[in-house]
Amino acid sequence: VQLQASGGGLVQAGGSLRLSCAASGRIFSSYVMGWFRQAPGKEREFVSLIRWRGGSALYEDSVKGRFTISRDNAIGGVVLQMNSLKPEDTAVYFCAAGPAYSVIARNYNIWGQGTQVTVSS
Repeated sequence: VQLQASGGGLVQAGGSLRLSCAASGRIFSSYVMGWFRQAPGKEREFVSLIRWRGGSALYEDSVKGRFTISRDNAIGGVVLQMNSLKPEDTAVYFCAAGPAYSVIARNYNIWGQGTQVTVSS
């Protein structure tokens, strides 16, 4: 399985972006799909996750109420709807898949290439 992330771009603070993560191949039903982000000079950090077979999503505290992760069967992957964007959301966003319900990046074994999100103030 390969993951392809898209949808990043430049947006003003308060704006919205919708990131997509399309999978080529079948995701194991037990897998978890996650989004992580990495800003310049910082470590990769957890943003959100959802179980592929369904269930409640999990969000990092700073994005709760602003970001929504959901499964998109049309692309065989997940989307991340990002609203009320802030300059501190600026980062490269990566989608990932793995067998563990985890906020730790090293627990994910399949990664997309990343898409740049830039939020101007």
